[in-house]
Amino acid sequence: MPAKRIIPALDINAGRVVKCVQFENMRDAGDPVERAAFYDKEGADELVFLDITASHEKRDIISELAAKVCEEAFIPFTVGGGLKTTEEMAQILAAGADKIFINTSAFSDPKLISQGAERFGVQCIVVAIDAKAKNGGWEVFLHGGRTPTGRDAIEWAREAEKLGAGEILLTSMDGDGTQAGYDLELTRAVAEAVNIPVIASGGAGNVDHIYDALTYGKAEAALVASIVHYGIYKIRDIKAELRSRGVEVRI
Repeated sequence: MPAKRIIPALDINAGRVVKCVQFENMRDAGDPVERAAFYDKEGADELVFLDITASHEKRDIISELAAKVCEEAFIPFTVGGGLKTTEEMAQILAAGADKIFINTSAFSDPKLISQGAERFGVQCIVVAIDAKAKNGGWEVFLHGGRTPTGRDAIEWAREAEKLGAGEILLTSMDGDGTQAGYDLELTRAVAEAVNIPVIASGGAGNVDHIYDALTYGKAEAALVASIVHYGIYKIRDIKAELRSRGVEVRI
């Protein structure tokens, strides 16, 4: 079993890190390059950058950000938000990102997953899924949580894996930013349905929540945001507590 990972998430809007609650009510959380360097020193295993207001004309901004992060942080990082072609993926990877993630574009054009995996390798392609509880299951939403699809999240995760996704970044829209805990049933259901790593996202408020996601939820990694952005926890302290409970994490 690979060691579990703790991954700070940096949502980027107009060049700043922000944090939302259930995809709304944006708060500033600092400079992304400074945050990246800080989390590198704090012991984060990876970083995730999401351009939450992505559009084609902002692609250069995100490429520049990736290049700057490479100069200040030396841990793997994933960049996504609005990527629609393998050429745009190539631009981000060439700027220094280790992986890219795709969400709406992957759902709208599933062959993009296969094309990305073939060109860059499965390990580079992360498919992000934003899901909301509905009728005893979970529905996939697109466009930053604004567009319901009617598609079951577990089915979509299985398909994404078959198409070439190397990881699933799974966000509970109900839990996002609430600090009330991950959706453990959603996380476990998807983790049991696929054979690739699942990154739990949406709702981390304390170490108990992270522990639960990595054990009961069967996630390979936990995304954290508010609790580290605003100094509630330090990443090293989170890892130390997890190790004390028997969870293998990277030192």
